Amino acid sequence: MASGIDATAGQRQSDDAPQPVVGADGTGALVVVPTFNERDNLPVIVERLQAALPGAHLLVVDDSSPDGTGDIADELARKDAEELAGKDGSAGRVHVMHRKEKDGLGKAYLAGFAWGLARDYPVIVEMDADGSHAPEQLHRLFDAVNAGADLVIGSRYVSGGKLVNWPKHREFLSRGANTYARIALGAKVHDITAGFRAYRRTVLEKIELDTVESAGYCFQIDLAWRTVRAGFDVREVPITFTERELGVSKMSGGVMSEAFTMVARWGIQSRLERLGIVKNR
Repeated sequence: MASGIDATAGQRQSDDAPQPVVGADGTGALVVVPTFNERDNLPVIVERLQAALPGAHLLVVDDSSPDGTGDIADELARKDAEELAGKDGSAGRVHVMHRKEKDGLGKAYLAGFAWGLARDYPVIVEMDADGSHAPEQLHRLFDAVNAGADLVIGSRYVSGGKLVNWPKHREFLSRGANTYARIALGAKVHDITAGFRAYRRTVLEKIELDTVESAGYCFQIDLAWRTVRAGFDVREVPITFTERELGVSKMSGGVMSEAFTMVARWGIQSRLERLGIVKNR
């Protein structure tokens, strides 16, 4: 179980003031970071996370990176455990999951979620390894969770959100995909494709993760849409999204095509349900 904060605090409270579930130093949160060929970025992101939120735990989910990212993750975990053992005898904050093959961002996150749920973390976070999501801004997501939100999305497209060094064609595709999803689904989420987000464990326990088959861009839309449909409190907070400086993007045309098709299907399904033509799933 995650130390410092009782996992049951993630349940809805009857008091007007919600019970905080994440400590000021990040205690109670598990940050899941999938990796594939991120050997240069991973040490930097781990250092930044620990400097910003020393109480947060990190799970690196590596898909057998050919560049040795998994070995670097193991070394980071070993050093962190040794450092903490010398201070207070506690277990390390950095954990590593090695997967045998690369089969999509969605599957990597699902594996990480399952790992975190089995260990009773009250809050589980999605974050990229490439530096586009700033660990220094994670407190904004945690503040919203502690204020009562069930899912908090770090948004590029709400007031205060920013994009830094992102190619214009990527921004055009991203904004277009979010507008399309918002219209097709009728979801009032401005950045439903965003991959910087914090879930209360109660959300992940309820939205039937074992039935999720989507990946990449579509995975983020899928989980946010499931959360909205389940009646949870979804909020967005502004973040600054910075284009990666090292490595290459994993985005592909196939991922975009999957998202377009799946969103159309979900939108039609939702409208048919509202009309009573089909039953709610």
